Amino acid sequence: MENLVSDQQSFDSFDLQKPLRDAIDKLGFEYCTPIQARSLVYTLEGHDVTGRAQTGTGKTAAFLITIINDLLSNPIEEQRYIAEPRALIVAPTRELAIQIASDAEKLTEFCDLHTVTLVGGEDYQKQHKALGVKPVDIVVATPGRLLDFVQNDNLYLGLVELLVLDEADRMLGMGFIPQVRQVVSRTPKKDCRQTLLFSATFTPEITELATRWAMDPIMVEVEPEKVAADAVDQKVYLVTTEDKYNLLYNLIADPKVEKVMVFSNRRDQVRKLADNLYRNGINCGMLSGEIAQNKRIRTLEDFKSGKLRVLVATDVAGRGLHIDDVSHVVNYTLPEEPEDYVHRIGRTGRAGAVGTSISFACEEDSFLLPAIEEKLGQKLDCIHPEEVLLEQAPAFERASRFKPKGSSRPQRGRRPARRN
Repeated sequence: MENLVSDQQSFDSFDLQKPLRDAIDKLGFEYCTPIQARSLVYTLEGHDVTGRAQTGTGKTAAFLITIINDLLSNPIEEQRYIAEPRALIVAPTRELAIQIASDAEKLTEFCDLHTVTLVGGEDYQKQHKALGVKPVDIVVATPGRLLDFVQNDNLYLGLVELLVLDEADRMLGMGFIPQVRQVVSRTPKKDCRQTLLFSATFTPEITELATRWAMDPIMVEVEPEKVAADAVDQKVYLVTTEDKYNLLYNLIADPKVEKVMVFSNRRDQVRKLADNLYRNGINCGMLSGEIAQNKRIRTLEDFKSGKLRVLVATDVAGRGLHIDDVSHVVNYTLPEEPEDYVHRIGRTGRAGAVGTSISFACEEDSFLLPAIEEKLGQKLDCIHPEEVLLEQAPAFERASRFKPKGSSRPQRGRRPARRN
């Protein structure tokens, strides 16, 4: 769990319940991040808040602290029933929901609050059983699986006191808003619950949703783009499509490149890159929407622990994941949305460290650079890579590991070295 150091406000300035304060102390959090300082002053008093903040700014802890403190301050004395949560957090992806639930477990270590995660791609009955162990306090869920539970009468949302909608812009972009609308309609009316909505951007559509779902929400904003840019050394290599893999291999082969996330736009590209790197002797994992959830979790754990040095991913991994010590982010292909560029490079340069972002701009996608530069508010340093970085990658030394899904044919080898 991450807390970016700020000299603005200490957690001591808030009247927090002791079990929660003890957990915050154990996690080593002393000062609030900007989004925490600006939102907690309102949320702890029960106000609805709409926050413009990206992943990596500490917003997860902001809304979890609000929820946990409220639940501890207002214990329910009468009998409770199973599958009737007091707090509901809705997130767009499985990875983000699992991360939020993990953070909730850490912050509730010293209090008797029960958190359950409901996400697609995992065993429904196992999640149903978790709801039945004892009365649930906090449910963290993705929209589709959450709606399944509600429509099957396996979850009752009529007693929700606090509702959090995280990364609302992402849910809008992924087409989840109709499902979220159905879920919200099952909760108490907006004047009978506290609603917190967070989004990296505030489009007219997001503003309309915030107005519909929240009660006189107070708007809090932070500007993470400049923070990310300041903490990350950003380079853009102008390179031909056929030289991209050689450049990637030579960059990763450098011993100074310790822990790398490589982003590509499509699942098939990610699979091919991961397979080529593995066959070239580099221990790497892959993360995309086609990977089974149990494998995704195991891959993430292996990458976090250092068992894997390289993680090749689509933008499914660009948001919501707290991975320490990522030294380099490589954009093998530039993202089509400038917002995704900011999220990608935000995987490095965390907790006071300076990270490195390297983007490949070939003839096919260099036209995406101006929009990214506009988003960042700065020009990017575009250079041609040194000749040594374009040297031919060595021949494959291992058998294929990440074969195309549904294919039994062996992968074709890489093209032969070019002749001078």
